[in-house]
Amino acid sequence: QVQLVESGGGLVQPGGSLRLSCAASGSIFSINAMAWYRQPPGKQRELVAGITKIGSINYADSVKGRFTISRDNPKNTVYLQMNSLKPEDTAVYFCNLADTSGRRYWGQGTQVTVSS
Repeated sequence: QVQLVESGGGLVQPGGSLRLSCAASGSIFSINAMAWYRQPPGKQRELVAGITKIGSINYADSVKGRFTISRDNPKNTVYLQMNSLKPEDTAVYFCNLADTSGRRYWGQGTQVTVSS
């Protein structure tokens, strides 16, 4: 009963910036964490950044210093600000919500393409 609606993907040149948004709705009882994953073409899905209910944050080493995850709790929304984008950041980016029971919900994915 939880839906995740993503937006903000697109085509950007190397060095550019993009901000992804993910809004959660539905029968949300309790959010443990929200996160962004990505799946480059031909590769497995990987964790990019996560933020817990209390605000603890972690990033993949590959994006540290370039990406920033944040949240708006009243809106049940998580953001991913992506700066200094590189071609290797090209992937489908997925929003994920983990509730306190351990269940996980996924967004539909949004394409980010970094190319000149």
